[in-house]
Amino acid sequence: MNDEKLQSIDILTFRRDLLSWYKENKRDLPWRQDQNPYRVWVSEVMLQQTKVDTVIPYFNRFMAKFPTVEALAQADEQEVLKEWEGLGYYSRARNLQNAVKEVATKYNGRVPDDAEELGVLKGVGPYTKGAILSIAYNQPEPAVDGNVMRVLSRVLKIESDITQQRTKKLFEAYVRKLIDPQDPSSFNQAVMELGALICTPKSPACLLCPVQAHCQAFVAGMEEQLPVKKKAKKQKNIAYVVLLAVDDQDNYVIEKRKEDGLLANLWQFPMVPIKEVEWVHLENWVYNEYGLEITLGEKQSKLKHVFSHLIWHLEVYEAKLIKKLSKSNRLQLVNKQDLTNYPFPVPHQKIRNSLYEKEQNM
Repeated sequence: MNDEKLQSIDILTFRRDLLSWYKENKRDLPWRQDQNPYRVWVSEVMLQQTKVDTVIPYFNRFMAKFPTVEALAQADEQEVLKEWEGLGYYSRARNLQNAVKEVATKYNGRVPDDAEELGVLKGVGPYTKGAILSIAYNQPEPAVDGNVMRVLSRVLKIESDITQQRTKKLFEAYVRKLIDPQDPSSFNQAVMELGALICTPKSPACLLCPVQAHCQAFVAGMEEQLPVKKKAKKQKNIAYVVLLAVDDQDNYVIEKRKEDGLLANLWQFPMVPIKEVEWVHLENWVYNEYGLEITLGEKQSKLKHVFSHLIWHLEVYEAKLIKKLSKSNRLQLVNKQDLTNYPFPVPHQKIRNSLYEKEQNM
């Protein structure tokens, strides 16, 4: 770590200016109503790669459904995924529940306040660990997320690539030097809040910034050039046929995704990569995943869904179920009205909702 970077600012004054601004301007967010470590934990997991305004209603519903460590530990995974439906990055929910189960059994339901014990829980990385220890337990631990790296890269004029793990470690070291030992909870939240409201990725509001006098990037006119972040890899495009397959009683076929990988254990309408579909022989078509025989009908719609690393292109077709379903608990026949009882990923939620809209318009 280059201590010369820290010598460029008055740390005590920086803390005072930052905390004074935070206490006057912090948002009234539901997870800030108390410092309950379980609530802090849930909020921080939900906030990963997700905007605050999106998280608020999910957090409120989730806490109403699972108000304690024990409640979440004892819940059925499908029930947890249903409450998470639409929030994305579903591995967060599964990891959270698995870790909470360990807390319930190993620590009698009390979220550990020890860095080593907390850090080995499923899904608890350096940021989540630091957030719980600092915000809930008021320990002077760094909690370095994208907002923190953006703010400090500008304040200290750090030009290292923030996507590199060694750079994140560097920021953690700087936070340990900068953090207010008397109020680490407010300090970490203040830096995050500053990044969310003032020191934004584009067009930062430098004239309103409470720590502008300390900002080396502002002095150098580099605030919009920092942080340095390498471009993400190009997303992979995959095209699928989605089957709205119904039987003679108008029950829909839905399938449960695999237990690992993308969208694990969520439900969807059967979907097949277009490259695997033999379009010439679709009058009676066997969907080989489960030996499901269908007659393909008309195309209903096209849909595009963007993930962080890939893009789905979905072509949605009506289909008629011919062959009796094979015995598999990953495949279900479900009445249209009962489809909402199953957790679906966002693109399949849209397809499901279009069925109800079509019914209302008839």
